[in-house]
Amino acid sequence: MTEIRFSGVQAVLFDLDGTLLDSAPDLAAAAERMRARRGLPPLGLPAYRPLASSGARGMLQKAFNLGPDDDGYEALRHEFLAEYEASMTEHSRVFDEVEALLTALLDAGLRWGVVTNKAERFTRQLIRSMALFETAETVISGDTTPHAKPHPAPLFEAARQMRVSPQTCIYVGDDLRDILAGRSAGMSTVAALYGYLGIGPHVSTWGADAMVDSPLQVLKLPQKKTNCKRRTFRTRRLIR
Repeated sequence: MTEIRFSGVQAVLFDLDGTLLDSAPDLAAAAERMRARRGLPPLGLPAYRPLASSGARGMLQKAFNLGPDDDGYEALRHEFLAEYEASMTEHSRVFDEVEALLTALLDAGLRWGVVTNKAERFTRQLIRSMALFETAETVISGDTTPHAKPHPAPLFEAARQMRVSPQTCIYVGDDLRDILAGRSAGMSTVAALYGYLGIGPHVSTWGADAMVDSPLQVLKLPQKKTNCKRRTFRTRRLIR
């Protein structure tokens, strides 16, 4: 990979689930309630956590071994979404260091926003329950544009709303589709190793420009130089 420098950065964009927010407990709880209703034993949060970034699809895959092409999937999906919506803010919380990270970005004159594949009806309910999102300059949901990630359209829309060039943005995410979308949009990409990461190809193969073990390590990126998908740094307003 060509050596790059994270310079000229004007904005940092983040995925939501698994990057800013640990929503796995509420996602898993919705799936577990569905299993209990059918007389099935609980699987436990660790079984669901790696798939949390995939939302309903990931939870139903783990809970019932069903995918979008299987018979009965759509009915289960609607049931799951209703279960999740009813209690989606009970146990979800921001990851440690996220609040400090966002404060530090603002203090450094950097703007920030959210680009998630979560549907708007869920995104808005979550961000309205947490005061720290009041300083986000844009919040793009999975149905804001005609295409969701890994298509770059949501990232282009975020940059458009913030009136910045995509090339001046960093995108941080914990799923392969985040890195693919960011690269297609011409943004610098950062893999959040503290997130869910999925069960597909190993994060070292995603082609991210950098990887971080914790949220605060993102602060080092605008000053650091990296040539690599393998390099790991160790160390305003809410859309209405």
